[in-house]
Amino acid sequence: MEFNAFKQAVIAAANDMGITAYELYYQSAESTSISAYKRETDKFTSSMEGGVCFRCIVNGKMGYASTEELSEAQAVSIVRRAADNAAVLESDDPVFLVEGGQTYAAMDYSPYALPTTDEMISTVLAGQEAIYAADEAIIDGSSNQVFGEKGEIAIANSNGLDLHYAYTTTGFMVGAVVSDGKEMANSYELKLGELSKLDLKEVSEKTAKSAKAKLGGDVAPTGVYPVVFSPDAMASLLSTYSSVFSSESAQKGLSRLNGKEGEVIAADIITLVDDPFYKESAMPINFDAEGSPAGCKNVIENGKLNTLLYNLKTAAIAGKKTTGNAAKSGYNGKVGIQPFTMYIAPGAITEEELLAKAGNGVYINSLGGLHAGANVISGDFSLQSGGFMIENGQKTTPVKSFTVAGNFYDLLKQITAVASNVELPHASGITNFGSPSVLAEGLSIAGK
Repeated sequence: MEFNAFKQAVIAAANDMGITAYELYYQSAESTSISAYKRETDKFTSSMEGGVCFRCIVNGKMGYASTEELSEAQAVSIVRRAADNAAVLESDDPVFLVEGGQTYAAMDYSPYALPTTDEMISTVLAGQEAIYAADEAIIDGSSNQVFGEKGEIAIANSNGLDLHYAYTTTGFMVGAVVSDGKEMANSYELKLGELSKLDLKEVSEKTAKSAKAKLGGDVAPTGVYPVVFSPDAMASLLSTYSSVFSSESAQKGLSRLNGKEGEVIAADIITLVDDPFYKESAMPINFDAEGSPAGCKNVIENGKLNTLLYNLKTAAIAGKKTTGNAAKSGYNGKVGIQPFTMYIAPGAITEEELLAKAGNGVYINSLGGLHAGANVISGDFSLQSGGFMIENGQKTTPVKSFTVAGNFYDLLKQITAVASNVELPHASGITNFGSPSVLAEGLSIAGK
């Protein structure tokens, strides 16, 4: 049964049971991934998944039920099970459904066709040739992957809401392994976009150069330094600590930003943006998982915390309006909160000018142990790092096997310069994280 027919069957079942407040959430995805190793394809995966979640309000309680089967029988069953679930709930949390008739931003986006399997195989093998040709230091172990996904999200409710979104995401990933005969190093790069429009040579050469730059060098000397975080490294930190900007985390005491809206929490050169329509987003979308309109917002503006991220429930608790950041991990997930594309806004100087401002310090372009070495509640971090020494405003010798320690909340205030080179290296479905290079003063480096 097609979703629209199933939707009508669910509405009829809800009406028959006297349920007047309900929502139907639908999500489906079809994905393919192909990887290559030693100039041959070595892995192929393909999957189709999806289903629907029905929520209804009965006696002030929100009941849930879900199914992967779209049939007449399940249309009745899912309504009955959700109503039964609501009847046994004891939670007094406020429950809401989005009102219909709201205005949604127009988007200049339309899904494109997924490449065929033959096209994906051709691209991944061309990627292997590109990486081997990128540098003479490239060795076996270097790999490539292409992937594609197309899907749909739809939300309908008893308030007249009826939304639909279709998307396509494709991309190319390169893992470069290099050797100078004494040691090996590696790096990877992810590039999103239509496969036919991606420059495999450029991506491969960039990845090989990044890997080769890690060869040689020594452990960074221990000390307190100016530190320049590359876009990738700063985006990694932002991704790790993004939950501190969630009103749900704040209300549960898991973020130090509770009650800080309107206060200065960062350097005045820091503006943190959450934009569902960002030009490089893989999945721009104009509504959230509850169906509320999504929009661009400055979470931090010139150092001041303008707003946390809200869904309907947390906004009601705080006496505010939702920011349109409700999120679900899947069709049957509970409603939480996530950013769309969250990034630090670019500054007006180049990375080279940023390095000149640093003078002498450390350039960090890789961070490890983010799950074990980062405490999201306190903000403290102590992370394995790699990068380069900065001497007289220039990147010089590579350094590795050292740790950088600090506190994320303090780091926001320690940033003294922001470059213009925003990149979005971290993407997961609708959520993306990005940053330009930033200069922070007074971070502790533990090495030799």
